Amino acid sequence: MSSLTNRLRNFLLKPQSSIWLTILRVGLGLQVLCYGLSLRRDWLELLGRENQGLIRRDLTEAMLSARSPFIPRVGWIVDIGAHLGLSEPTVLWTVWTVLMFAALLVVIGLFCRISSAVVWLLYLCTAKSAELLSYGVDNFTIIGLFYLTIAPLPDSMALDARRRGILPGNTTLQGLHRRVLQFHMCIIYFFGGLTKCLGNGWWDGSNIWRALIRPPSNIIDPEILIRWKDLFPIAGVFICLLETGYPFFIWGKRTRTIWFTCICAMHLAIGLTLGMYLFAFIMIVLNAAAFGAGLVSRGRTESQRKHGTGIIDRRAA
Repeated sequence: MSSLTNRLRNFLLKPQSSIWLTILRVGLGLQVLCYGLSLRRDWLELLGRENQGLIRRDLTEAMLSARSPFIPRVGWIVDIGAHLGLSEPTVLWTVWTVLMFAALLVVIGLFCRISSAVVWLLYLCTAKSAELLSYGVDNFTIIGLFYLTIAPLPDSMALDARRRGILPGNTTLQGLHRRVLQFHMCIIYFFGGLTKCLGNGWWDGSNIWRALIRPPSNIIDPEILIRWKDLFPIAGVFICLLETGYPFFIWGKRTRTIWFTCICAMHLAIGLTLGMYLFAFIMIVLNAAAFGAGLVSRGRTESQRKHGTGIIDRRAA
């Protein structure tokens, strides 16, 4: 029993470098920056209570209140601004400005803890207040920002780590937080793949066909889709097996590189063919932080080993 306990402790608390946290921090900061810039022109229309759209913020927030009155939302910030005499547009643009500035601080690694918490809270409020117009990208971004907020910041590449008196986070905690993220990714992919396997739409390729022809994701010419329609069932089965087998093959050293490359290629293909660029980017960032950082570290170690061997050989010669 003690041997099993020690093995489990060594697995969960194995000291690791902060490369994974650097990838997560920079990737999430860029994700939020792109998110805010892409919505800049529609920011007031998306979150303003007085907009003339079919889906208004007060409707979405009323639905949130029915589920739970404790879910963060932009309306809370607007109400605080109203007590201070600020108009709704002023408050909304202030939220956007603070979100972009905090995301920029996250990218460069300055005041990591505070800036990541601010980005997570404001992004959560924004995504929940526009929940009827959001999709999976917001959920995964919120998940990533939560892990970043509780992670042992700063990482070694952050500006905070170079400031006097601020040292990189504990390597044991780095390992524990990364393990939790890895387990979370395995659960997401396994049950996502299992759900796909239980339906017929992925086995015959019809779900892929519907996704590619449905506006506004119909980027590819329908004639090209018809010409390559025989590949849709193969692609559907491949995606089912890739996601369901993720937790079984991503851990092994021999299969990790193949599975990681395939899963990133799948998300890249989704981004290019469906126009879901932010979704593809956040999934690649989460995978790279969870399992890709180990490949980078291993490649660096092998390179250093070869370089060191070369020096020894030259000295021996």
